[in-house]
Amino acid sequence: MTLKPIQVINAMDEYYNEYPVCGGRSIHKMAKKVDEKVTLAREKFQKFLGASCPEEIIFTRNTTEGLNLVANSLDFKTGDIVLTTDREHNSNLVPWQVQAHKQGIKHVVVYSNADNTFDLHAFEEIFHKNNNVRLVSMVHTANLDGYTIPAKEIIKIAHDHGALVMLDGAQSAPHKPIDVKALDADFFALSVHKMAGPTGMGVLYGKHHLLEEIAPFIVGGDTVSDSTYEGAKFLPPPEKFEAGLQNYAGIIGSGAAVDYISSVGLSNIEEHEKRINTIITKGIIDLPGLKIIGPQEPSKRGGIISFTVELPKGGDAHDIALVLDETENIEVRSGAFCVHSWFNYRKCEAAVRASLYIYNTEDEAKKFIDTLGKTIGLFNP
Repeated sequence: MTLKPIQVINAMDEYYNEYPVCGGRSIHKMAKKVDEKVTLAREKFQKFLGASCPEEIIFTRNTTEGLNLVANSLDFKTGDIVLTTDREHNSNLVPWQVQAHKQGIKHVVVYSNADNTFDLHAFEEIFHKNNNVRLVSMVHTANLDGYTIPAKEIIKIAHDHGALVMLDGAQSAPHKPIDVKALDADFFALSVHKMAGPTGMGVLYGKHHLLEEIAPFIVGGDTVSDSTYEGAKFLPPPEKFEAGLQNYAGIIGSGAAVDYISSVGLSNIEEHEKRINTIITKGIIDLPGLKIIGPQEPSKRGGIISFTVELPKGGDAHDIALVLDETENIEVRSGAFCVHSWFNYRKCEAAVRASLYIYNTEDEAKKFIDTLGKTIGLFNP
């Protein structure tokens, strides 16, 4: 979750105060205003992601819904293989486990190297041993440790073997420039609450010809142009995937969020986070009982510092997080970060994660280092 700039809040308030009506239904002035604002937001995301046209942008509630839309809309056959990494968020793990039961697909995990980087050789070997990989669905930047997989290479290998590729971009889109055409990704999902925007908003990008081919996931109002008692005529993308009343304030606020972080510059955000991460990594890496998850080089972990703690006098990840919050108002995450499979496989219960964004400063980084050192000292003899 990120903090929200006033520009986003004001854009949403404008909708509720000035034209709080439904879009896509009426021809009066306020409804037309909503339609204009929704279209504008869609165009902003097209440009933000480098999509070919606005129709490739589908508004969802979050990354989870986007991933589930594809999982439930692609025409899988029994025995089709879906590949994921070994550190997927539950949102890109559980849908494939469900589809394995429902449609008879096979979910195969690509295990990482010892340092948690992607094993490109093991990935390619799977294709040499199997000719029925239908989809590669992988976390672009992991919320576990901030590591970004070599997406361009992965996509080329997958496409060379006839497989589609979907990226979970929840942790990449807010933090670095994304160009879905340059990557040649088939699908790309993101959550707006992670990019200075409102909660309950997400985007799914899909290549237009694929969106035309796949079936809608949730159907009803606004997905069809006409219906009879015998059947219905579906609208083209993106409408056929955006069923029912939309979160118009959220869509408009999402457009404002794109404007905001684009004005800062995604490359600037990426470099700022790496600079702060480097300061923190150097300051905490030698603390007793602390082990950083993922690559030890901070530039390979973007804006995330995750670590486990093993302390002589007890005290676990949750204790560390509580003390940081109660003593100095430092907000961190503790637990398994919805990546339970990774932690269970390694018989590790929990970790602490500090997540950085554009508003975090070097002074805050130094304060975190100092407070974490004192906190760990409380649990050492």
